[in-house]
Amino acid sequence: MTDMKQIFRSMDKRKILPVFVWGLIWLCQPVLAQQYIADHTVAREDVLRSIPREYIDKARTELVVAYQHTSHGTHVSRGMYGLPDYKKGDKQLFGVSKTSERGKLDFRSKALLDFAPEGVDGRDLSKAGKGFVQTTRNYLDAPENASVNVLMWSWCNISNHNVKGVYLDGMSTLISEYGEGGSKIGTGKGQRKVPVTFIFMTGHANKNYNVGPGRARDQAAIINQYCEDKAQFCLDYYSIDTHAMDGTYYDDAGEDGNSETYGGNFYMDWENAHTLGEDYYENRFGPGTRGIWGSHTTQHITSNRKAYAMWWILARIAGWDGTPE
Repeated sequence: MTDMKQIFRSMDKRKILPVFVWGLIWLCQPVLAQQYIADHTVAREDVLRSIPREYIDKARTELVVAYQHTSHGTHVSRGMYGLPDYKKGDKQLFGVSKTSERGKLDFRSKALLDFAPEGVDGRDLSKAGKGFVQTTRNYLDAPENASVNVLMWSWCNISNHNVKGVYLDGMSTLISEYGEGGSKIGTGKGQRKVPVTFIFMTGHANKNYNVGPGRARDQAAIINQYCEDKAQFCLDYYSIDTHAMDGTYYDDAGEDGNSETYGGNFYMDWENAHTLGEDYYENRFGPGTRGIWGSHTTQHITSNRKAYAMWWILARIAGWDGTPE
């Protein structure tokens, strides 16, 4: 038998190293492709631009998104509305509509409010309690919403809410009913034909009040762990709020990028050092309307990043495995 060690010694090490490195990259791809949490590592323009166009196109033309939120949730909607006006080609690629325009993402903001049962405040998760479950049922059972296939609820302040017993249990119930193969999906009486993908969300950061039981960091950890275990998509508000553009984590940060540990506002400083239209864009109140920050912020970066994260999730729902182009 040939001595393999001798063969290895005779090989050109300059050729071996690239093969070894690419082998490691290949081995890592399946792990990277299994990411379900849209955190600060996802919420970047370079990640957005690495998504194969076919999946952005598929998400834009095939998904119908219902999104219920109050002011803190505007970070997603205003970021989504501003992105089409950012760079050449974005108007078509990331087209979004409130009125089901052909060729644009059907993005129904504040969609579920009027479907809350009597006595339930259905404005967001923080107010609805477990009432968000029946509100969602009422919305999805309505004939006019038969085409909706993606649904997300936003938090106001997640602090001290019963995330495990109310939010995660409620979402689990909805998935078992309206998700792929759910009990309410079919062609029989009282069933809907179109299954729904539910997107989870963590809560926004609270300046100097993130750490500890019941607070934003610990609540986010509970939600993210559930989503990792169950292979569910989550838009991680908390991660995006507390990580600067260079990836540095500030656990005392608020949702505006303001941190005493940092010594100011890391998002504002990054924005001031970069160029509008090249490095970031103006968020918008609605498609094609005036520029505006997301509520409770004084810069555009927070909402830009949450829009990037949302499109990443939508592309994954559309079938992308998460591997960059």
